[in-house]
Amino acid sequence: MPEKNSSSRSSNKIRVVTNILKAALKLWLRSQVSHVAHLEVEIRASDRQILTGCIPWVSIVAEHAVYQGLHLTKIQLVAENIHINIGSILKGQPLRLLATVPVFGELSQSEEDLNASLSCALLSTALKDVLIKVLPEHCPKTKTIRWQKINLDHSKVILIAIPTSESDLTPLNMSVALELLSAHELQLTPIQVESNTVTLLEGNNNRHYLNLGSDVDIQDLTLIPGRLECRGRINVNP
Repeated sequence: MPEKNSSSRSSNKIRVVTNILKAALKLWLRSQVSHVAHLEVEIRASDRQILTGCIPWVSIVAEHAVYQGLHLTKIQLVAENIHINIGSILKGQPLRLLATVPVFGELSQSEEDLNASLSCALLSTALKDVLIKVLPEHCPKTKTIRWQKINLDHSKVILIAIPTSESDLTPLNMSVALELLSAHELQLTPIQVESNTVTLLEGNNNRHYLNLGSDVDIQDLTLIPGRLECRGRINVNP
């Protein structure tokens, strides 16, 4: 009987640690976003692994999350070999990563959520950088650009923007085809820019490249009317 009671107490302690860890992970994830409609977390780890702060596998599903102003429709993530500060967590401190974590995931992004993200600094700055590269004479860095709409078509993005100034509020329509060149590099071609039905830029020779960095590994990128689908890996650094 004493052995059974001891085993039961040990099992209960492990269960408490697991529950604390899961709650801490959810709290940490929620702290990364300003809003999330639905969040699921699944942890697969042995008792010994949990007590040493090593988690071999975690699955995360989030729907309608907002990260730094970006509205994300649905994300499914799997992270492996996570090392965390388990001792500090058990003392009530926030979860902290102790090493870089490779995260494999799938993102489904609706056109509606992309348009809701147009005022986000991350997205608006990235779009302005593209526009400055392809049309520097019409969109100098000093000019403010107000993005109005994004349309998603087959392998193509259509952007409507207004480079605002006191003398010119003429909208710009930019059509860009996206092609995945490598795991972390996108090619933008062909690019067409129009203003009041006047073509400012057109042709298959207009090619520009976006380097997403070594922490990004995109395996698949698909554009269909009204939706963007992406699958790949990203490193989450401590």
